Amino acid sequence: MDHKKELKEYYKEMEIEAGVFTMTNKQNGKVFVSSFNNLKRLNGFQFMLKTNTHSNKALQADYNTFGKDTFEIDVVEYLKRKQEGYFDAKKELEKLEQKWLDELQPYGERGYNSPKNK
Repeated sequence: MDHKKELKEYYKEMEIEAGVFTMTNKQNGKVFVSSFNNLKRLNGFQFMLKTNTHSNKALQADYNTFGKDTFEIDVVEYLKRKQEGYFDAKKELEKLEQKWLDELQPYGERGYNSPKNK
């Protein structure tokens, strides 16, 4: 098997991990909480900040002001998938993200998130 085929097979077999992450501004302590159904998308998230195209204006402004080295990204929890029965990954990921929003309260002076209307 040639190298390209091996890489394709390896990529197909890789498990896609979903989870919640935080991006913390080490300068002022503000936190951004979000989630991805595929945590590999964190690269795209960082790319948007680098290219000044992120939709969160407060986060983008601080990123532009303080620079990328001021921010730290951590995956705070991975989504645990049930092995049997019906599992709505999207809904479970939303619950997981809400858990972290409730816990960290990253709003106003504490963070970059906006409170969701329930």
